[in-house]
Amino acid sequence: MLFAQIVLVFAGPLFPRLAAHAVGGQMDGLDDFVGAVSTHVFGTEVAPLRKSYSGDQAPLWVLIFCVFVAAVVITVVWSILDRRRASYVRLHAWFLTFIRLCLGGQMLVYGTAKLIPLQMPRPTLITLLQPYGDFSPTAVLWNQVGSAPVYEMLLGTAEVLGGLLLFVPRTATVGALLSLVSLLQVFVLNMTFDVPVKLLSFHLVLMCLFVLAPQLRRLANVLVLERPSAPVTQPPLLRGGRANGLIGLACAALGIWVLVGGVQMAMEGYRAQGDGVAEPPLYGIWEVTDFTLDGKALPPLTTDENRWRRLVFDTRKAAVQKMDDSMVPAVASVDIEAGTLTLSSPPPTETAPPSGLPSFSYTLAYQRAATDRLSLRGDLGGRPVEVALRQVNPASFPLRGRAFHWVQEYPNTGKLIR
Repeated sequence: MLFAQIVLVFAGPLFPRLAAHAVGGQMDGLDDFVGAVSTHVFGTEVAPLRKSYSGDQAPLWVLIFCVFVAAVVITVVWSILDRRRASYVRLHAWFLTFIRLCLGGQMLVYGTAKLIPLQMPRPTLITLLQPYGDFSPTAVLWNQVGSAPVYEMLLGTAEVLGGLLLFVPRTATVGALLSLVSLLQVFVLNMTFDVPVKLLSFHLVLMCLFVLAPQLRRLANVLVLERPSAPVTQPPLLRGGRANGLIGLACAALGIWVLVGGVQMAMEGYRAQGDGVAEPPLYGIWEVTDFTLDGKALPPLTTDENRWRRLVFDTRKAAVQKMDDSMVPAVASVDIEAGTLTLSSPPPTETAPPSGLPSFSYTLAYQRAATDRLSLRGDLGGRPVEVALRQVNPASFPLRGRAFHWVQEYPNTGKLIR
């Protein structure tokens, strides 16, 4: 409940517009407090919270520690002051419902990002050219799921279904069971592939267990002990049956509202950052066939630091691949009317660490004599250059070109060295 996004999902279609400001403002507001705690309690300084999409930053671990200590102190004090009361039936019912709805909201938001393949898009053209051993475990997982969009969509379907069922009191237990299975898989993947969402996924698992805790004996009777069991029901929030029915309808309507917001956010992200982004004019992998620098043709030697091996123009990224196969990220801007291509170093962002590479900016004239032929002319840092390139069909890579087969005489492992 600590993070703004947990509650803001209930804003539905307004969530994408509110989340960026609220989450960023929350991080900025916590920096001083977290810094003071880390300095005085742990004797070390932690960097401020960064907007890096990492949910396992050091300040967040300090913050979780603070919440845990506060929870223990409040529980002890409350138990002493109100030691005569045995239970809080009505308060527990409302708190259980609140946790159930928050869990359902997170399942819908994360589920729609997979149902509309956004969270793990298909491997980029640049990815196709990189050695497998250079990938981090997280990148391996992301590309593995992104390579099979149908599988990703099925994962999203399970999460969306679990989320919707959580919003309806009669189906909440089934929704919690389905969500628990999905989230346990997510948590295990986060732990084994070092995905920086361990804290959030662990807390979502705990929320599932909290929702299921009142039903554990009944579930055990039915699923394990083969005994008769009373109906699995959610605790009533009010005394009147009609009032509880209206609350149930309101919760179901809230679930649809949150689902609409999740679908809208996923669709916007798919068109802006996912596979729905329009291809740029020179989209593709371009193999350098001839490279002339200072009027001298450079042979394709792997030791040459000046010659290019490939140019890659992806939907949102570009890169120059050097002869040693290293990738130099770039921003590509094409002026079709002027017939020019500008390659420049990417600007620093809050979500990506600096590359450490020297900055550059080259403007080259280009001609496309055929759909698969490209020529560049201009200068690189004041040195005249001419480059001839041939387009490579992405389907020539097994990861892109391999189709589904019912009948296979041998397993297809791609271009592996045996």
